[in-house]
Amino acid sequence: MEDNNNSALKAIRLYNTSETECAFETGTLPTQIKIDVSYFFGQTKVDAYEKVPHPAPRRQYVVTLKGKLRFKVSDGSTFIVEPGIILIAEDVTGPGHSWEIIDGDQWERLYIPLDTVNDSHFMRDPEV
Repeated sequence: MEDNNNSALKAIRLYNTSETECAFETGTLPTQIKIDVSYFFGQTKVDAYEKVPHPAPRRQYVVTLKGKLRFKVSDGSTFIVEPGIILIAEDVTGPGHSWEIIDGDQWERLYIPLDTVNDSHFMRDPEV
């Protein structure tokens, strides 16, 4: 039986540390909460701007359905995103992040934009 008091989805948040730098942090999104959004869309193709470092076009959740990717932030640090990990893209200024597919040749994902006032509900992992 699932313990709903501790139910959470694994998440990684991209964020700006300055106008020219971005970083990431690991954490979770609680389940069983309602988050107001006005739309979402799916994507399988890769646009040209996505092949080079770029900021997120808007604050958004990125839900990977298929694919495994390595993301890189401005200081060179990397992390892996795959199904089961929600990416919260909030690095909307500066040169942003880059990514590459490391398993397979396709990335199927859903984008769920957040408006500028909605809380993403991200809970950072405790410092170790």
